Amino acid sequence: MASLTSALHQLRQERDRTRHQADELDRVITLIQGLVGQHHGRTGKAISLGKRFVSAASRKKMAIAQRARWNKARKLSPRTTGSPAAIAPLPKPRLSLASRKKIAAAQKARWAKFRSRQEKQAA
Repeated sequence: MASLTSALHQLRQERDRTRHQADELDRVITLIQGLVGQHHGRTGKAISLGKRFVSAASRKKMAIAQRARWNKARKLSPRTTGSPAAIAPLPKPRLSLASRKKIAAAQKARWAKFRSRQEKQAA
């Protein structure tokens, strides 16, 4: 029984020693990664630790450019100020009555052609 107790005590000491070694290795790895400037996350891909800063003037230029892109997409004149509520939506395009009649006639002709083919195949 005493030999099992001593064996258990030795195993616990070995476990604590290896944990300490693993912690020391992690500390050294972190230190080296800090020197290199890269961090490898769970994915294994290199991730830069540095932040990217954009000046206020650059952010303003980017905002103006983005507003111009949105205005171009909305077919409005470019402007740099104004709230989104001030931008009126474009009117929905409508078909004239004559155009709708032409489309209906063309669709009826397509269906008539389809039905005649079906009748020929059935016969």
